Amino acid sequence: MNIRVARVEDLMAMQAANLQNLPENYVMKFWIYHAMTWPQISFVAEDEKGRVVGYVLAKIEEPGEEGSEEVHGHVNSISVLRTYRRLGLAKRLMLLSQEAMAEIYGAKFVSLHVRESNKAAIGLYRDTLGFEVAKVEKKYYGDGEDAFSMRLNLKHTGKGKV
Repeated sequence: MNIRVARVEDLMAMQAANLQNLPENYVMKFWIYHAMTWPQISFVAEDEKGRVVGYVLAKIEEPGEEGSEEVHGHVNSISVLRTYRRLGLAKRLMLLSQEAMAEIYGAKFVSLHVRESNKAAIGLYRDTLGFEVAKVEKKYYGDGEDAFSMRLNLKHTGKGKV
């Protein structure tokens, strides 16, 4: 497996993985906006033939956005195709994105939302990566399911534009 920074030409495959695996889907304009605005913090996993089999799509929130006083990262979406799960790809994608958020943008923490019923994702975020539930957002998803709003403080190397 190869993991690298996502490129504009990966967006169709990223969107296809999203549509195949997740109930929350985005129009192409959303994907393009993220790729053009924060090109260093979204990553893809490729198989041996160069096909995208997983991705993480992320953004940076500035102070004042989303009620935060600090620059922070936010994971909009992460997905790994079913036949490539349990290989550690999601963990590696998340760690690379988090590292880039901290080093390039000086992000102090990273946030994300996850369905309360998504036990596998909660296990990855909480047990493997160290995220904590910051709050429960009632009826966050279109179908009325609640979301855990999760957060992880990021370690800094002294780099980054703050």
